[in-house]
Amino acid sequence: MRRFIFPLLLMCVLSSMPVTNAMDLPTCSPAEAGMSAAVLGEIDEAMDDSIANHQIAGGVVMIARHGKVVINNGYGKMDIEADKPMRPDTIFRIYSMSKAITTTAALMLCEEGKLDVNDLVSKYLPELKEVSVANDDAVAATDNESSVHEMTIADLMRHTSGYTYGGSGNEKHDKAYAELTMLERDSSLEQMHAKLADLPLAFEPGTDWIYGISTDVLGRVVEVASGESLDNFFSDRIFKPLGMVDTGFFVPDDKLDRFAANYDSDGKGKLSLGDAPETSRYRNDPGLQSGGGGLVSTAADYMRFLLMIAGGGHSGSVRLLKPETVALMTTNQLPKQVGWIKFGKEVRTGVGFGFGFNVRDQMSDWDPEGRIGEYGWGGAASTHYWVSPSDDLIVVTLEQVMPYQWLTERKLKGLIYRAIE
Repeated sequence: MRRFIFPLLLMCVLSSMPVTNAMDLPTCSPAEAGMSAAVLGEIDEAMDDSIANHQIAGGVVMIARHGKVVINNGYGKMDIEADKPMRPDTIFRIYSMSKAITTTAALMLCEEGKLDVNDLVSKYLPELKEVSVANDDAVAATDNESSVHEMTIADLMRHTSGYTYGGSGNEKHDKAYAELTMLERDSSLEQMHAKLADLPLAFEPGTDWIYGISTDVLGRVVEVASGESLDNFFSDRIFKPLGMVDTGFFVPDDKLDRFAANYDSDGKGKLSLGDAPETSRYRNDPGLQSGGGGLVSTAADYMRFLLMIAGGGHSGSVRLLKPETVALMTTNQLPKQVGWIKFGKEVRTGVGFGFGFNVRDQMSDWDPEGRIGEYGWGGAASTHYWVSPSDDLIVVTLEQVMPYQWLTERKLKGLIYRAIE
């Protein structure tokens, strides 16, 4: 299977150059990073196997240790129909990998005194001063109960707000969510937030954890608190300082040749085209800039973001956050009564949630290859990333397959940890 990598000579040259700003991604050999090149070479076989079995069309794997990139490889195809090889700089739909960036924006405003994690959301979105909790025991929709506790900014950051993506099991909440069409791409964050007053919560804020539109609501809070649109804030305050040149809410025409096709998998070795680059909705700037799942990016751009987080909010000559703020992101912030995060009946035992990332607090049978202190997340098209502070390790794996699958992360995680010498 054809594989595309950084030329070795270029890696050697870059690894000897001083890093002067966050635009540069420093590189080194696996040996210089204390990793086995032979073991890391097994990544090729693992990725090629997934491609040969039509589980993925292709993918990109980027690994950094001690702040330097040791692997940046592309595998398979970015577009099967066009017979285009995957490139390390391929642009992907990163979906929920957008969430940590939105949370970072909000925390930057906290440091500037324009927000506080303990603030009531209604301070910025007054319509949410009095919201109801959907009561499935009640006969009529009007019998919903008033919320006892108002949601806070922290609730939005850690998904304890009571907002979901529907499918929560609370029929009244789920029905209202569907009828309100909360995330219409052609609307706006302002229009979305105007609907929130009519959306009863699935549960009392702070009492449970359910994944949902909390980060999209947080994106609207960022707009109100900053006085800027979300895309402008991202661009001026995060992307440009970090050199994230390929990250945004749409793919411009001059970058279309690097935009991957998106595929649907039947889970039995058959892939079908789900979203072609040329006709994708990501060709156009959306009305609703989804901080919860609307961004496209590359492995290199997202690595720049994670290097900043792993650096305690600092990268090169750029500082976006204080170390103590990053600590809130990378440690479990869930109330004890909430327990571990879960998706339906799947309880991810040992895994909590910080402000923007899931966090491994304890080892368990769920993801047994993980490490204590590991934090990360993923996106709906099976993109993944994780950071292990104790190993000073960052891994980004990107592919474009729906529905979400753990395939690449689970295949590579133990292998990558085994490569650490």
